[in-house]
Amino acid sequence: MSVEILINVTPQESRVAVLENGILQEIMIERSSNQGIVGNIYKGKVLRVLPGMEAAFIDIGLEKAAFLHASDLRFPADVMVTPSTSSEAEQPSIGKLLHVGKEVLVQVIKDPLSTKGARLTMHVTIPSRYVVLMPDTETVGVSSKIEDEEERKRLKTIVQSSLEKTFAATDDAGKKLGFIVRTAAEGIDEEAISTDINFLSLLWKTINENASKSDTSQSLYSDLPLVHRVLRDMVSERIEVIRVDSRESHVDLLKFSKKFIPELTDKIELYLGERPIFDLHGVEDEIQKSLKRNVQLKSGGYLIIDQTEAMTTIDVNTGGFVGHRNLEETIFKTNLEAAQAIARQLRIRNLGGIIILDFIDMKEEDHKEQVVKALEKALQNDPVKTSLTSLSSLGLIEMTRKRTRESLEHVLCESCSTCEGRGYIKTASTVCYEIFREILREFRQFDARELLVLASQDVTDLLLDEESDSLAELQEFIGVPIRFQAETLYTQEQFDVVLL
Repeated sequence: MSVEILINVTPQESRVAVLENGILQEIMIERSSNQGIVGNIYKGKVLRVLPGMEAAFIDIGLEKAAFLHASDLRFPADVMVTPSTSSEAEQPSIGKLLHVGKEVLVQVIKDPLSTKGARLTMHVTIPSRYVVLMPDTETVGVSSKIEDEEERKRLKTIVQSSLEKTFAATDDAGKKLGFIVRTAAEGIDEEAISTDINFLSLLWKTINENASKSDTSQSLYSDLPLVHRVLRDMVSERIEVIRVDSRESHVDLLKFSKKFIPELTDKIELYLGERPIFDLHGVEDEIQKSLKRNVQLKSGGYLIIDQTEAMTTIDVNTGGFVGHRNLEETIFKTNLEAAQAIARQLRIRNLGGIIILDFIDMKEEDHKEQVVKALEKALQNDPVKTSLTSLSSLGLIEMTRKRTRESLEHVLCESCSTCEGRGYIKTASTVCYEIFREILREFRQFDARELLVLASQDVTDLLLDEESDSLAELQEFIGVPIRFQAETLYTQEQFDVVLL
């Protein structure tokens, strides 16, 4: 599978598209006015402690207070963790560890989403090209994607040897830092890995020194910008080319690559074509399609994707696909195609949290198993962690996908000012009857010589046409003339009844 990365850079935003075999699989957008903060480290101050929720709200200098759950606390050395009857130790109450005004070193693990503030952790991790620093543990681990046992042992030995030799790899207390070896380190020589370890160790020392000097609600460390993160995190042997359409960004990426990822330098190209790079590869069209509810399948079936605050639901329908053999075979083939499409849409739209997949009901157990396996296989290429249940008797699969940043819809769109995010509006007839009730309400409460109704053009036309008989009866009943005025700026649900 060949992978191509397209980078579109403007002063306002950076966009990265990941194509596999020429088909868009992922789109990432970072805007200058609203850059993501996942990975940033802050010196925060506790604003509130909520023992009932085992959580605290932390001020890190953002508009909304950030959320820190008890499971993300880092226990100080002087806090005893009492053993429990279960296999896990019983952690102290959050009220014993935090209090209002306490200063804490925290890292953002989820951007602010919708009405929620950022999610924090005290278990800091800082990634580099080949390793990830974990300063609150002495663990040395290797990515599970590196399966060769000999290679795993070699990498673990390299890290342990580097920690022993390098004084910079110990903190002020002399305790060793923990590291996880990333997949990209497979086959890499000792010098390159040791360089990463030394760099991260020095960086962590600098962060701690700055934390002791700076005020609270201050940023101590920011992750790399989007185009650099892509090179650091997404690069593999499958990458054929990285095309960028900005001269300045091209020079910057070459410098970054030569310093940190030299094997990529020859793959970075400057795109100078007249046609926009995203238009040339059909990415713009795919972005527009990903903002629609319906996703057409090649067979004639389709998906309906609804994203809500609580969860995302994806419904599979046969549509115009009638198959060639029987109904069960038609349903099976539609579900198989839908499994591939769903995995791709999750990545493109960056859907996260709880996701409910409503496949078409199948009778044969073998077909059900094959659909689940097809979905699992399609999700293997997703860099974001996912987990799913087996197919239920109702044809549903419950799954979760780790959510760290806003979905594509939330980045590019906002709630409709007319329907206020409901996805529908009241019919003109419904608004007409509301106006009738409001006229009666106003008539019974106040004396008026005349009533003026302000409403949208469609509602006004309906009142004076199809509902004219009802309007005449109402006017005769209240004995007061009623005038109507169409307001072009009113939405269909808006109206006002004015006493004259």
